[in-house]
Amino acid sequence: MIRRSVGLLLLMALAASWGWIRDSAPATLLGALLGALVWLVFDSVRAYQLMSWLAKADLDRTPRLSGLWGELTDRSRKLIKKLEKKAQNSDDRLEDFLAAIQASPNGVVLLDASSRIEWCNLTAAQHLGFDPQRDLGQYVRNMVRHPVFNAYMEAGDFMHEIQFDGPGQRPSQPSKISLQIHPYGKKRRLMMTRDVTAVQLAEAMRRDFVANVSHEIRTPLTVLSGFVETMQSIPLEEEERQRYLGLMSQQAQRMQTLVSDLLTLSRLEGSPAPGPGEWVDAHELAQHVVQEAIGLSAAIARPVHVVELEPGPRFWVSGVKTELLSAMSNLLSNAVRYTPAGGSIRAGWRLQDDGTGEFFVRDSGPGIAAEHLPRLTERFYRVDRSRSRETGGTGLGLAIVKHVTQRHGGQVQVQSVVGEGSTFVVSLPPSRVRQHAIG
Repeated sequence: MIRRSVGLLLLMALAASWGWIRDSAPATLLGALLGALVWLVFDSVRAYQLMSWLAKADLDRTPRLSGLWGELTDRSRKLIKKLEKKAQNSDDRLEDFLAAIQASPNGVVLLDASSRIEWCNLTAAQHLGFDPQRDLGQYVRNMVRHPVFNAYMEAGDFMHEIQFDGPGQRPSQPSKISLQIHPYGKKRRLMMTRDVTAVQLAEAMRRDFVANVSHEIRTPLTVLSGFVETMQSIPLEEEERQRYLGLMSQQAQRMQTLVSDLLTLSRLEGSPAPGPGEWVDAHELAQHVVQEAIGLSAAIARPVHVVELEPGPRFWVSGVKTELLSAMSNLLSNAVRYTPAGGSIRAGWRLQDDGTGEFFVRDSGPGIAAEHLPRLTERFYRVDRSRSRETGGTGLGLAIVKHVTQRHGGQVQVQSVVGEGSTFVVSLPPSRVRQHAIG
């Protein structure tokens, strides 16, 4: 436009110099025409500046124009600024959305119509074993080569989820991944993954627990049923009758103890963790459980064990008194049951430099092999099953100790060497220990 205007102006100037226009029109017409052409050139220059600026949309270099073009420039600048702000808000929302998905405990993979990976979060990459950046655009079937997944994709029936072993599967660290695909949009697919290893382990533990409970109760019930049937069908002398009744009472007591321990575990797991609670004298707790251990030894061992309370610092501990007594009593009763008759058992409290209070039980028993130590606090786990049943153990004592200790913010430690005895320690945090009585 500028070139055409300048060319026309030059052409008219030449015509005026030659006398063409002077002979055919008044001088005023020539002036008006020249003025219009000059304005047209000026206006074209401003239009060109506006169009160039609009092509770049650089708000930092907005042209300074007046009149109609200035108004148009200002309105365009405001509109561009508004659109940029709207686009920035959309980008921020998208970033927040992706960050939320990235933080999700579930894996998320977006697939295009050809089942290529468009986007995935880190959780999905860990579940499926691929790189969230390098493998973008790859066919998902090339990245997840498990036969169960390939059959799932081939069938195209995504109404149910599938499960398969996680990447890098090792016998010592098994993992199980659950996966389901949800179609959306134009043939796109949302693939979600979950690590269900813990769920499966919990289910396996539940099955084992039910099986163990059934077994533990079935054994004394079988004995009781046998004795009852014998007494009903065979005439017995008074001495035999009394012996059978004694054995039946023993089995009934075993079942009662088992049910009591199960109820204790259920209560510990189903109730909230205790607060500061009452403050009790740690030495008095130790004296109480040591006397119980002496009584248990007298009932099941000949000769009896030497059970002693070691002297130590006097302090108070905070918590649920009945739970603390239960944990301490279980440690001592285990020591009595597993230490050969006549053996030595020592218990007591001690304070660490950081203020931690520790209750320990040290015995002169046969000791425990290292491979058993990590599983000692599992329910019904026994190093010597026959020995435990002979002495009336339920296999739940150390599980109760672990739950009570954890509820009070502490931990259980076991040190043992085969042939040299064992030491069990329950430690309570400094927040639950006071070295002076409450006035």
